[in-house]
Amino acid sequence: MRSRCWIYSEKVKYKSIIKIICYFGQWPEWIDFFVESCKWNPTIDWLIFTDCRPPDNDAPNVRYEHVSFADYTSRVSQRLKIDFRPDSPYKLCDLKPALGYVHESDIESHDFFAFGDIDIIYGNLRRFLSPEVLAHNVVSNHWNRISGHFAIFRNSEMFRNAFRQIPEWKASFETQKHLGLDESKFTKVFLKHRKHPLLLRKLWGLFSPYRRRCYFQEQYTTILSPIKWNDGNPEHPQTWCWRKGTLTNTRDTGREYMYLHFMNWKSNRWLPRPARSRPSAWQDLDSVIHTDYRSPEGWNITPQGFISP
Repeated sequence: MRSRCWIYSEKVKYKSIIKIICYFGQWPEWIDFFVESCKWNPTIDWLIFTDCRPPDNDAPNVRYEHVSFADYTSRVSQRLKIDFRPDSPYKLCDLKPALGYVHESDIESHDFFAFGDIDIIYGNLRRFLSPEVLAHNVVSNHWNRISGHFAIFRNSEMFRNAFRQIPEWKASFETQKHLGLDESKFTKVFLKHRKHPLLLRKLWGLFSPYRRRCYFQEQYTTILSPIKWNDGNPEHPQTWCWRKGTLTNTRDTGREYMYLHFMNWKSNRWLPRPARSRPSAWQDLDSVIHTDYRSPEGWNITPQGFISP
């Protein structure tokens, strides 16, 4: 299904959006490319909690709060009144549904908050986040689930607290095991009957305020995921082109994309089972960076990494 685009003017008053990211450890090689793609979306803010030093690339709309992993988890424990002491930062993926509540004071001036990851290169986000789309309360970039790598929620008390609708949410946060809450159990708060036809899904929405005005639209952002591409082809585009804030690929001529989520190139963890027996495209590479993020010609993202166009 083709996504609607919106050609916008600088004079438009935007609905403000802030994306919250928690990242601890060591920045990935591509962090400066990630920041560069954020920079070209100046009307959207990023707030990153991390123990890493700021990257070389600087963007006025990307702010970092330096905090140790131990201090951050202590802050979460106090705010949620739970015992949140994960052994690994990867467990923070399960915390995403609660980030709006945990960071309520950090997002109070924004209309919407979002959560997500940094294995992403953004295109022109406002082409897709039109006034029509942001008339909804929840925006997901998959048709059948919350997109853990980038989902948007209205900044209201109801949606900051929506994580409390997850059954046994306290125990789920406190366990050391990663449960994938951001896409599994959190999806059911907004799309309980996700395999039902669209008409029935709208009908079920009449019975829950969490299921009204939700926008689940497949944006074809995650390569090598187990879905057919927008043209019905099971093979996904392999060469993606970033040029001054726009993102395209070499196969879908004339079509822009919201972002590229390349987790399946960096790891085989979430590949379809037959493909997990071999390394992902980037796992055996000495480096995935073969160009400069400051290049005026832009760059391509491919199975060989970030390369010159």
